[in-house]
Amino acid sequence: MASAPVGDDQFGEDPTINALQERVAALLGKEATLWLPTGTMANQVALRVLTRPGDHVVVSRESHAVWHETGGAGANAGVQLTEIGSRGVFTADEFLAARNPRGHMLLPPTTVVEVENTFRRRGVSAR
Repeated sequence: MASAPVGDDQFGEDPTINALQERVAALLGKEATLWLPTGTMANQVALRVLTRPGDHVVVSRESHAVWHETGGAGANAGVQLTEIGSRGVFTADEFLAARNPRGHMLLPPTTVVEVENTFRRRGVSAR
């Protein structure tokens, strides 16, 4: 690691990050990918680009976005989160019952459903 070539990834100058992004894009059959250093950052970027302020997002109960991102969803994207399911898992019926319709006069539209393989609230440390 100490001898790996490095550069400023912000300007596309880090050959290691560039190679990683290109490899993952090829594996997923995508034009490009973006490496983010943390899951929290990935969650927050996704919420910000996939929603508009006031939108509704359905998440799995005990998800990282609710419990470990210090209100980032509201602060960064301006969205409302609704937890469903149990122990990080939910059914299609639970999702259908929790979603809000588009165009409703009073309810914010559900624009994103976040599915994650959450484990921290079950006593497993990320360290």
